[in-house]
Amino acid sequence: MNTPTPLPEDVSLDHPNPARMYDLFLGGHHNFEVDRRAAEAAIQIYPDFPLVMRTNRAFLRRAVQFLIAQGIEQFLDIGSGIPTVGNVHEVAQNASPEARVVYVDTDPIAVAQSTAILQGNPRATILQANAREPERILRQLEDQRLLNLDQPLGLLVVFLLHFVSDDQEAQNIVRTLRDALPSGSYLVISHGTYEGMSSEASEQMGRLYSRTTDPVTPRPRTQIARFFDGLELIDPGLVYVPLWRPEGPDDLLLDEPTRCVSFAGVGRKR
Repeated sequence: MNTPTPLPEDVSLDHPNPARMYDLFLGGHHNFEVDRRAAEAAIQIYPDFPLVMRTNRAFLRRAVQFLIAQGIEQFLDIGSGIPTVGNVHEVAQNASPEARVVYVDTDPIAVAQSTAILQGNPRATILQANAREPERILRQLEDQRLLNLDQPLGLLVVFLLHFVSDDQEAQNIVRTLRDALPSGSYLVISHGTYEGMSSEASEQMGRLYSRTTDPVTPRPRTQIARFFDGLELIDPGLVYVPLWRPEGPDDLLLDEPTRCVSFAGVGRKR
């Protein structure tokens, strides 16, 4: 996984890419100089930024393990990003070899890397699609047939929605996908916020990401909570990411969760 797949021809390196920056923060190798410069600038603004990304990745692992324990064995990961250690299929299939995973991403590097990693794994695949076209994603899922949309599944929308600036569009993405799932399915969300970050740092971070391929729109907790409307919010509710079912006292940022500047929650469809 440490050897990058050759760069697709249609990839532009004129602007940093948040998915590749995320890969860098997690210790990955699928990033470029333009991404590394932006990542360094982000760290200058908010030194905890790498910890934020690692904490989010740890939440993804805990959430998938929780869903497996609830009997969920199929997962739809929207905006899955650049593959790195701790992918959903690795976590899920380690706990349940029968688990099936469909990744969805629009970034050609993420798709190329995922395709290479998933070769020989008949229970995991990736679709190239934009999260802003949820109806198209559902059509592709029906054609692809790896997931059974008549059976409960885990819908993962992790660190994605803050890249959708329009509130109505973000709500539509979640609502359209959620409404297509049967009772007993789960929705997993983590989302960036400026709560806990100084106004100066938040303004600087906003300007930095405005120069990337995907500007960022963090939201307050009250607004993030609306994505779970109509669902049963699983204990402990919508909380700072480190506080969602931590594994032990040494978990990252558990003692100062507001430094994570992101919230996470899991909801169950009745």
